[in-house]
Amino acid sequence: MAHNVTDATFEEETKEGLVLVDFWATWCGPCLMQAPILDQISEDLSEDDLKIVKLDVDENPETAQKFGIMSIPTLLFKKDGQVVKQLAGVHTKDQIKAIVAELS
Repeated sequence: MAHNVTDATFEEETKEGLVLVDFWATWCGPCLMQAPILDQISEDLSEDDLKIVKLDVDENPETAQKFGIMSIPTLLFKKDGQVVKQLAGVHTKDQIKAIVAELS
């Protein structure tokens, strides 16, 4: 299951390992389509392989602004605290798993 993070907890939660950050909002239709796909991935992969966190851009504008998030959903991959990939729009389970394999 994806963890919710805030501006205050973002750095701590994403500093180690491979982390997928889902920038989303409650009113965003495509974001709501992406959520169950991320839940499936979190069931398929252990948190040691991929940690998934969600950041609501309305409640946490500081982090979204820091990473230049202009559209949602945006999936941001961090590896050991460094941004390694960023994707906008809804992505399938297979697309995301392929990226995880590439980044692992």
